[in-house]
Amino acid sequence: MKKLFVLLILSLPALCFAGDLNLDAFQITSNANGSQKYSINVQLIAIMTALTLLPAIVLMMTSFTRVIIVLSILRQALGMPQTPSNQIIIGLSLFLSMFIMTPVYNEIQENAIKPYTENKISQETALEKASIPVKQFMYSQTRTEDLELFVELSGQQIESKDAEHIPLAILISSFITSELKTAFQIGFIIFIPFLIIDLVVASVLMSMGMMMLSPLIISLPFKIMLFVLVDGWNLILGTLASSFTQIG
Repeated sequence: MKKLFVLLILSLPALCFAGDLNLDAFQITSNANGSQKYSINVQLIAIMTALTLLPAIVLMMTSFTRVIIVLSILRQALGMPQTPSNQIIIGLSLFLSMFIMTPVYNEIQENAIKPYTENKISQETALEKASIPVKQFMYSQTRTEDLELFVELSGQQIESKDAEHIPLAILISSFITSELKTAFQIGFIIFIPFLIIDLVVASVLMSMGMMMLSPLIISLPFKIMLFVLVDGWNLILGTLASSFTQIG
């Protein structure tokens, strides 16, 4: 019985290659000018492989960075570093980023994805057209001094400062630097009213001689009450969404 099993195992390769092997889905044709054209299925495989970079794209080329930093600072200012939870903060940042990036996605869909799926343009043309709205978005949020810094560090001579002519590596680096600075500026402004409440509560407790009682325990309900009374979530999320304007 064991010999029969081994014989079947050894015969499997012959059975697999006994029929015709159809690889029509992976055809590569050569053009007259020497370039190569890949079949749609091969292009889809390449696109699926490129999707492994999607987390980095979402983090570094959209509004996600600014939103999640501001919401994280807000938790610290309220004195509740675990509330809302990380899952809620990340989910809220993702959906707010989707809302902010909707005009960019619509432009990519109209100018790149739709013509490519209808076989009106090539993959290279689609990628080029898709990068233009993303570049324009990042350029509109990038400070001039940050862009000049990375242009100088790269050692390249860029004749035109239009978004389409700036190399992607330079633009992404400049965009991230500007986003970090903007996020911390917004976070600083958010921190001020809560810091004042902490100082007032600490001064009152010290004047009453209650130095053994933590001021954070007393100030937390007041900070939550202030945040609710001013409709804080509406103000924070609305400010974040409207902050993505031309600043360059």
